[in-house]
Amino acid sequence: MKIVACIKRVPTTEAQVKTAADGKGLDTTGLTWMCSFYDEIAVEQAIQTKEKHGGDVTVLTLGPADASKELREFLARGADHAAVLKDEQWHQRDARATAKILANRIQKSGAEIAYFGRVATDRDNSAVGLMCATFLGWACVSDVIKLELTATGGTAQRETEHGVETVSFTLPAVITCNKGLNEPRRANLKGIMAVKTKPIPEEGFDEVANQQVVASVEPPPARKAGRIVGEGAAAVPALIQALRSEAGVI
Repeated sequence: MKIVACIKRVPTTEAQVKTAADGKGLDTTGLTWMCSFYDEIAVEQAIQTKEKHGGDVTVLTLGPADASKELREFLARGADHAAVLKDEQWHQRDARATAKILANRIQKSGAEIAYFGRVATDRDNSAVGLMCATFLGWACVSDVIKLELTATGGTAQRETEHGVETVSFTLPAVITCNKGLNEPRRANLKGIMAVKTKPIPEEGFDEVANQQVVASVEPPPARKAGRIVGEGAAAVPALIQALRSEAGVI
């Protein structure tokens, strides 16, 4: 079985981001990068699929050449191949353009299943995996927390606002992975050393124009300073009044 896992390079969750000088994006100077959290779950599920059903795993990203760092980590964990679709402006692409570029590459790979994180931890759109399935014309199950595969299809459980939904699907398929599906493994020393100097191919792609353009980016308003309304039980009426008239939460 040919398996693809797609990942995105995002700023670390502790990053102190600043607006770029043009006001239309983030200033990336000095940022530290990581793989999006849910994408780690996607790669782990891809490796588990290979271990159970055979085949090989390719980890794919649209991003800068430096993303080879994250890809090499996943090779050390058990993926077989990796590739960077080189794009130094990846963080400025809309979801549609990203999805179409990835779909074209997945189609060429001959993959039967593609795993994505349910959402990227920078944009929070939850869109690329679903759009990619649409461009491919494949089945798609999102927010998956449990998965059973056969040679021709599978059954998945997914979280919804109303509870856990169980669906069946046929291959080829796109699966977007949610917390609880698995626990991502860590690379051991042997795996790290084996891929330390392994080259990561940098590939080109046919350009896809954005249909969505960011007009402006603004930081959230500064939080108002707190204040003490009193002490002990005597402060309860004043606190309730402040929550009702000032905060508007009751």
